[in-house]
Amino acid sequence: MGNAVDLARSAERFGYRRYWFAEHHLNPGVAGSSPPVMIALVAGATSRIRLGSGGVQSGHRTALAVVEEFGLIDALYPGRLDLGLGRSGGRDFIRKMQERLASAAQPASGNGLRPGRSYTASGLLIPERFSFARLGSSSRVTLTADLLQQPGAQTPEYSDLVRDVVGLLRGSYRSADGLDPRPVPGQGAQVEVWVLGSSAGESAGVAGHLGLRFAANYHVSPATVLEAVDAYREAFVPSADLDRPYVAVSADVVVGPDDATARELAAGYGLWVRSIRRGEGAVEFPAPEQAARHEWSEEDQALVADRTDTQFVGSPQTVAAGLERLQEATGADEIIVTTITHEHADRVRSYELLAREWLG
Repeated sequence: MGNAVDLARSAERFGYRRYWFAEHHLNPGVAGSSPPVMIALVAGATSRIRLGSGGVQSGHRTALAVVEEFGLIDALYPGRLDLGLGRSGGRDFIRKMQERLASAAQPASGNGLRPGRSYTASGLLIPERFSFARLGSSSRVTLTADLLQQPGAQTPEYSDLVRDVVGLLRGSYRSADGLDPRPVPGQGAQVEVWVLGSSAGESAGVAGHLGLRFAANYHVSPATVLEAVDAYREAFVPSADLDRPYVAVSADVVVGPDDATARELAAGYGLWVRSIRRGEGAVEFPAPEQAARHEWSEEDQALVADRTDTQFVGSPQTVAAGLERLQEATGADEIIVTTITHEHADRVRSYELLAREWLG
């Protein structure tokens, strides 16, 4: 937790605009059990940088709980919050994902990759599509959903939850019998609402139809990032919050003083992704020497290839050039950078080197 606070302070000093926290559970390698708590802690240690969730898992939350939590933080630190809503978590979500994957037209191969070729768009690699069927069937994932929800609780429909969150924040929510709830804190909070998505599915459509900001996950699902942003823009309807589509795209990044050093710092990334893709939960990020000792099977190499091949690793100039290709291919208004290394100091240094190159 101390490292997260230190990195936020450093990112603010380096000139970054936002600092987001993801929500993950039973993952020892990720500090993500409660984005609102982390945001509140970091808000008190910083003064200008926007803080947000990247994102809150919708499957085990209610709209009122989310609005009141973020409203409380906004009351203390007004105008600095980004509320990112992710379509994930919850028993019903897991069940629907498993059913959808089981009925997919193209079966996944044993390594998790679907048939098809990788290609480049404006110089950006769009890899072969990965199937999350293996992860969705993981007993660990199912257990996590069971532990997060009350017995018998149902996962809210994602589109309904997003609409309810926006309505409660903006004061436009009305119950079926016409009641006008006024959550305090919450209603009127100066919170930017974002929808996070990895494909051209429900998330992109909801973000577009409601005129919200959209964050597309190149770092999670690089094969589907272009179709995700295209679907969002096609569905976009201007709103009181936004008069045109607004897109942020994420990227996994490790920057070092030179390409060789950066590659060494990023050496544990494949093992880290492997632990997630095998349904084991994210392990603590391996040290370079630990990664060097690991003997890879062909199956495991294929399991992580789309992620390792699309990570941006190198000197500041090398990485900045790669991120420019990502921005050009997706038309992104912002780039979200996520960096993980074994040593905290190397992570902070990576952000500093990139900021110097990107921001001048």
